[in-house]
Amino acid sequence: MLELRNVTVKYGHYAAVNQVNIQVFKGEIAVLLGSNGAGKSTLFRTISGLMKPARGEIIFEGEQISGKSPERVVEDGIVQCAEDRKLFPQMSVQENLMMGAYIHRKNKKIIKESLEEVYNLFPILYSKRNEAAGSLSGGQQQMVAIGRALMAKPKLMLLDEPSIGLAPLIVEKMFESIQQINREGMTILLAEQNAYAALNIADKGYVFENGNIVVQGTSKELFSNEEVRKAYIGA
Repeated sequence: MLELRNVTVKYGHYAAVNQVNIQVFKGEIAVLLGSNGAGKSTLFRTISGLMKPARGEIIFEGEQISGKSPERVVEDGIVQCAEDRKLFPQMSVQENLMMGAYIHRKNKKIIKESLEEVYNLFPILYSKRNEAAGSLSGGQQQMVAIGRALMAKPKLMLLDEPSIGLAPLIVEKMFESIQQINREGMTILLAEQNAYAALNIADKGYVFENGNIVVQGTSKELFSNEEVRKAYIGA
């Protein structure tokens, strides 16, 4: 579904992402593992059209999307759920969700169906739909962010650090929700520092360090890789 071929992204002369090759197949959960500053968010912004690669190609469903505007990338079916959620805190939960449905704004039926799907996935959001998004707990805000992304009815979701700042029990529930979204047909590319939680739900992973992929493999292979375990799992 998604293929990155020798993608390099620069800030001035500095290569934040260096000759990266990634493949994500339809129906998979693939994870990018790496610490802060490794280049994961830069790569996501590039896939989303917010940044342009200095070199390389980004292919989505057989079509070159490098250089497309962010709105065109969303229309093609790729939606990013950004790190730190990026909600509109003074707006209600439902208003935030509706922002995600902007490309379907002329189709009330799709919007209604999407809202029902999000509220079925995260029932707590229905009870809080008229409350300001900024008043919610961190876990609930993350639900709103994921729900807003789902409102665009994407084919591929980019999830950037969904566990950041959340308590361990909430992280577990969040990853269960991500698994459920995937089981319902969503392809997911996940960027995470929490390697243990991510690899438990992912099909495969790529370890990102200083803009480079240094290790890749199935989740089982990465779990059994001693260097990966020491650096990211603590075992």
